[in-house]
Amino acid sequence: MPQPLPPTRRPGRTRRVVVLLAATLLVPTLAPAPAPASARPATTGPSATGSTTTDPAAGFGQQVLFRAPTDLAHGCYRIPAVVRSAHGTLLAFAEHRLANCGDAGDIDLVVRRSTDGGRTWGPQILVDAGNGDTHGNPVPIVDRRTGRILLISTRNPGRTDSAGCAVPCPRTPYLQYSDDDGVSWSTPRDLGAQIKRPDWDSWYASGPNHGIQLVHGRYAGRLVFGVNAETSDGHGHPIANHAALVYSDDDGDSWHLGAVDTYRYPAGGSYPQKPSELSIAERSDGSIYVAGREQGGTDVGNRDHAVSRDGGASFSTPFTTIPDLVTPMVEGSVLRLAGSSRMLFAAPADTDRRRWMMIRSSYDEGRTWDDADQGKLITTDWSGYSDLVQIGAEEIGLLYEGGTVDARDEIRFARFDTAYLGDRPGPGPGTPDLSGVHGDAHLIGPWAGTGSSRCPDGGGCGPTLVDGRFGSAVALDGTDDFVRVPYDRARLLGAGDFTFGAWFRYGSSTAGQAILWLGGMGGSAPQVWLRAEPGNHRLIALMTTSAGTASIASTSAYADRAWHHVTLERQAGALSLYVDGTRVATGAAVSGSVTRTVSYQLELGQRLDNGYRFAGLLDEVRLYDRALTADERAAVRANHPVPDGEVLRLPFDRADPD
Repeated sequence: MPQPLPPTRRPGRTRRVVVLLAATLLVPTLAPAPAPASARPATTGPSATGSTTTDPAAGFGQQVLFRAPTDLAHGCYRIPAVVRSAHGTLLAFAEHRLANCGDAGDIDLVVRRSTDGGRTWGPQILVDAGNGDTHGNPVPIVDRRTGRILLISTRNPGRTDSAGCAVPCPRTPYLQYSDDDGVSWSTPRDLGAQIKRPDWDSWYASGPNHGIQLVHGRYAGRLVFGVNAETSDGHGHPIANHAALVYSDDDGDSWHLGAVDTYRYPAGGSYPQKPSELSIAERSDGSIYVAGREQGGTDVGNRDHAVSRDGGASFSTPFTTIPDLVTPMVEGSVLRLAGSSRMLFAAPADTDRRRWMMIRSSYDEGRTWDDADQGKLITTDWSGYSDLVQIGAEEIGLLYEGGTVDARDEIRFARFDTAYLGDRPGPGPGTPDLSGVHGDAHLIGPWAGTGSSRCPDGGGCGPTLVDGRFGSAVALDGTDDFVRVPYDRARLLGAGDFTFGAWFRYGSSTAGQAILWLGGMGGSAPQVWLRAEPGNHRLIALMTTSAGTASIASTSAYADRAWHHVTLERQAGALSLYVDGTRVATGAAVSGSVTRTVSYQLELGQRLDNGYRFAGLLDEVRLYDRALTADERAAVRANHPVPDGEVLRLPFDRADPD
C-alpha cells in the first residue's frame, strides 16, 4: 500500500501559509480583465462577455483552485495536470513553487480532489515534497484495469535564486502511485535507468499534462506518456533535441523508452524544429496523436505534431509544424472526446503573448484544426499552461494558468459542456483566390451580404461586397471585420523579394488602420505589414527578420475617400512603397525571412490581435513572391494579368456564404 507523505508543514522549513478555497462552495471566477480593443472577437458565453460569475444556463462554470498568497517573487502555482480516476474522482495537480516562481527552485507537487465532477474541491494534499529541490512536471495516468493512479514527475537539485537549471542539468524522472483515489501516495522511485538516455544531459522533462491508457487495438491497456530531452556538447551548449514516448505494458511496474524523434544542430546554431512539452491523445483507430510545443525552430509555426501507429514504440510520421494553429510559444493540451472523432486543443490564441485561453476543435482527430476566430474563448485574461479532462459524456474540464496581471497568478478550473463549445463553426464566407494557389480567403465578421448601396465606406455593418474599382470590392467596417488568407506553402515569402499590391479607399476615421499584416507581432517576430495612419498623415510599412527591423513611410495618408493603388515591394535589398504608380518612400530592407518561426497569419484589414481595423474598401489584392518590373506594376494597377510569381489574387467579385 502507498505510504502517506508528511503534511505540508515539514521540520526544518519555515511554515508558509497557503490560501485554500472552501471545499464546499463553487467559487465564482475572478472578473476577467476587460477585453482590450484589440482582442480577438469572442463567441457568446460568460468568458466572452466578461461575466464575473459562473453561468449554469450557458453550461459554464469556473473557479480558482490554486493561488499563492503573495506576489510572484515569493512563489506561485504552475504546471497544471488533471485526470478523472476509475471511480470518477477528479484530481488536479500543480507545482507549488515555494520560494519564488522560477522553474528550478524549491518546488513541491500538490493535488486537490473533487468527487462531484469539479463542482467542489477538497483541501490541498502534498504529494511530493521538494525539500529545497525541484519536483515538477506532473504527468498523472489512470490505469483503469487496476484503478491505480500513477504520477510521473521530474526532479533536479533546487536553486535559491529564480534562474533556470544550469547545463548540464541533472534531471531525473520518478514514479509514484495512489491506490486510494489520490488521498495518499507512495514513496517515489527513480525511473532514470529505464526511460532516460545517458546523453540526455542538457534537459529532461516529463509531459507535462496527463498521460493515457490505450483502449483500441492490439495495444489496449498500455500506458503512454511523452517526454522531451536535450543533449549538450559537454560545455553547456545544447546540440540536439529529442521528443519521445514512454510506455508500460505491466500497469506501470516497468517502463520502456519507445518512439524518439531527434533534431541535431550546431552549438548556438539554428534548427528546424524543437518539439517539447508533449500532450497525447489516442485516435479511434488506436494510433497516438502527439502534440508538441515548437520552441523557436525555423519551420513556420509554434505547434508541431507526430503520429505513432504501434502503441508508442515508434513514430510513423516525424514531427512537423502546424503553421496556422496560432499560439505563442507555450505548452498546450489535447483531448479526444470519447466515442467521437472530435479532438480538443487548449492553449492561448494570441500570436506571441500568453493570453486568450481558447478551446479549438478538430473534427478529424487532429488532421485539421479550427482557426482562432472559430475557437471558443475561455478568457481574455493572460493565460498559459493547461490540461483537459473529460468529466462525463457531454462535460469537459479545463485546468489552466490564468490571471488578470500575469498568466502565473493562479490556476483555474473551468467546467463546460459540449453545447457550450458549440457545433463546428463555419470559416466565414469564402471569396475566391484567382492565383495559381487557389486557397480562397474568408471574410470574417457578421456577414452583411452583397449590395452596392450598403456600407460604401465601411459604415459599420459587417463585411460587404460593394461596387469597387474593378467589379466589386469588399467593404470593412473598422469594428469587427477583416479578411483571413489561409496558409499555403506558396505564400511563404521567406528571404526573397516580394510584391504586395491593392486598391484601397477610405477616410471615415483618423485612427491607424492596417491594410496588410503577415507573420507575427512584437519587436522581434518575423513580420511584414502595411498600415494607414491618417492622424499622422502617412502610410507606413515595416518588416522584421532575425537580422532586425526596417520601416518606411510616405508623407500622405491618402484618406480622401478616393481610390488609390498601393504597392509594397522588397527588391535587391530595398523596401519601397508606391502609390498610384509613383514611389513615395524607400529605404534599406533587412535581410532574412519574414515568414519563419512564428505561426503563419496573413490578414487584410487588421493587425493580428484585431487592432488597427480598416474602415473602408479593398479591391484587387495581389501578392507575388518576387519583385515586379515597372511595366508589371503598371499592369497590376490596371488590373491586367501578371501571372508569373502570383501567389494571391483577390478580386472580391464574389463571396460564398458558409
